[in-house]
Amino acid sequence: MFSTDTDYEVITFSIGDTKAGTKMGKLQLKDLSDDSILNCILWEETLNRFDSKIFRTGNIVRIITASFNEKYNNCLVSTLALVKEAKMGLEENEREKVYKQLLDNINNIQDEKLNQFLTKLFLEHKERIKVAPAAKLMHHNYIGGLMVHTLECLKYAKENMAISDYKFNSDNILAACMLHDIGKIFEYTIDTTTGLIDYDENFRKIWLTHSQYGFTICMANGFNEIAKMIAAHHGRSDWGANIDLDQKDLEPELYFIHLVDNLSAKFGKINIKLLEEKGV
Repeated sequence: MFSTDTDYEVITFSIGDTKAGTKMGKLQLKDLSDDSILNCILWEETLNRFDSKIFRTGNIVRIITASFNEKYNNCLVSTLALVKEAKMGLEENEREKVYKQLLDNINNIQDEKLNQFLTKLFLEHKERIKVAPAAKLMHHNYIGGLMVHTLECLKYAKENMAISDYKFNSDNILAACMLHDIGKIFEYTIDTTTGLIDYDENFRKIWLTHSQYGFTICMANGFNEIAKMIAAHHGRSDWGANIDLDQKDLEPELYFIHLVDNLSAKFGKINIKLLEEKGV
């Protein structure tokens, strides 16, 4: 039953066109009392009354007036109130600090050709890297989220290589951590004023996924082993991997990069919630 006291978390938001040529908003909310999903529609005249930042993923909102279907899982929203804003991400000074940490990791790579390749790439795309999210929904979906995710992968990789009997090529592992998601700087757009994240349609006209981008630039520059790790880092083909880790006789490095990426991704959602609770 509808109540104006019910808190909802914003899951997704998008704007499309109706057959009449007007704008229509599609808003998906999660009821925090029972985790049920509510799908909402907002007509153009309603959208025009809101600051778009209210629709940012992770915001807590309340529905003030709306028309619901019989099952109360779909509604037409007329009035919405913001209860709590989600953390937008890293501030400018934080972004500079984290970006410098990424460059410091590049300096630890001994292979001169690989070091120069990474340095050039990260300097050339500095501004994109500093603000890019690591995802639209799943993890590290905030300003600077990609850098935080990358640093976490580097940390987990170095800690596990230090206690492993297997002799990893440290340069290749560190580079794979830094490059496995680099295509996301082009795959996503993020509004640094509202924090809203979307897919870049121009990217999708050229590339299939961010993984394909990372794989391609590594292969084009002769870093075949790193390219293979990037192709496998999603783990399963139905998760977007070009190499499915269910195959036999694959190199340990492929599993390793998948595991550190997955560990960061799983904790990424938790970590940002903890930061929000602390008011950081």
